[in-house]
Amino acid sequence: MVAMAMVRACAPPAAAPSTRDDAASQVKRSSYSSRTARVLVLGGTGRVGGSTATALSKLRPDLSVLVGGRNREKGESFASKLGERSEFVQVDTRDARMLEEALQGVDLVVHTAGPFQRAEECTVLQAAISTKTAYIDVCDDTDYSWRAKGFHEQAKSAGVPAITTAGIYPGVSNVMAAELVNAARSENDGEPERLRFFYYTAGSGGAGPTILTTSFLLLGEDVIAYNKGKEIKLKPYSGALNIDFGKGVRKKNVYLLNLPEVRSAFKILGVPTVSARFGTSPFFWNWGMQAFANFLPVEFLRDKNKVQKLVMSVDPLVRAIDGIAGERVSMRVDLDCSNGRNTIGLFTHKKLSVSVGFATAAFALAVLEGNTQPGVWFPEEFAVMQPEGITVEARKLLLERASQGTSNFVMNKPSWMVETDPKEVGLGIYV
Repeated sequence: MVAMAMVRACAPPAAAPSTRDDAASQVKRSSYSSRTARVLVLGGTGRVGGSTATALSKLRPDLSVLVGGRNREKGESFASKLGERSEFVQVDTRDARMLEEALQGVDLVVHTAGPFQRAEECTVLQAAISTKTAYIDVCDDTDYSWRAKGFHEQAKSAGVPAITTAGIYPGVSNVMAAELVNAARSENDGEPERLRFFYYTAGSGGAGPTILTTSFLLLGEDVIAYNKGKEIKLKPYSGALNIDFGKGVRKKNVYLLNLPEVRSAFKILGVPTVSARFGTSPFFWNWGMQAFANFLPVEFLRDKNKVQKLVMSVDPLVRAIDGIAGERVSMRVDLDCSNGRNTIGLFTHKKLSVSVGFATAAFALAVLEGNTQPGVWFPEEFAVMQPEGITVEARKLLLERASQGTSNFVMNKPSWMVETDPKEVGLGIYV
């Protein structure tokens, strides 16, 4: 979700930093143990960035949270509400020099300025590596996330810890999936065979034009899924399923979308069958998404400027209906194993605009607290990095922080224990 220059592919630089540079980066990472850590939230005047800055201020009042953006009046007004440790920093994510200047003296940059679709440069990540600044983003685009992953060795050499796709979904949902897979394998409970991500958000989730732009741009992409180890391409917003999200949400229709957690879960967790679906309400929004996918030219749906103009034209209607629909969000992650056992993780919150902030802040604090090694990581890797230093307690703390305010949060349960209408097949056995 970011407006960035579309000039050249972001191939990682070949030169590795010197030992002196590496030592300097270690000093920078540890220096905030004896002073107030400074966190720059890019896109901080937006809904996702603003929510993240607010959550960071609540979870860690000792932090200095810098609100990064282009609108000084709006930024200074918001920063003043966060407390005396916060301030506004004027920065344009498209300007590499301005970015590097803004990152001086910053311990962590949180990149929430979207949309990420159709962006061809990893400008913020490159600036973070250059200035030895820890980094996370809330990327929700498959191509961009793997482009960022291409900087892994450069970030590792520079001593810079970085996490891409570190929001709510993808992000917390990836960690939930990793926890399900880890539990199944540690308990010798059959080999994980199928992993499915299901997401529901009422209306636009209160996230404004950005999430609409992202959704429309995704309609211009083939859906990548995996079936028994083979990559397959499917039509966007097809393959409807009626999924039970439990109390407070109940059953909702969800549809296939091309989301980055599918590829990262397949490659990192080694589950042979993976897919992701999303649905919204009221029901006619789903019909509208299907109509856009089926009847708008692909060239239109892949043109960011045209899509943004379309979004601005429908935004007033969306805002009006949001007032009725609310912004409840629910994530359900299902894991099927070879022995027939099914376990799920479920996360439900009444406000997406609040929960996305706590989700992103949870990753930010994990980095600040030294629970992520240098390099560029996906959330699934963060969840299985124990051999490299991360503890089980750190992963549990991340989920605990991310799930603050949820009305329903459960992990490693059979589906019948959390669904609203479990079916009994006899003798107390549910399916």
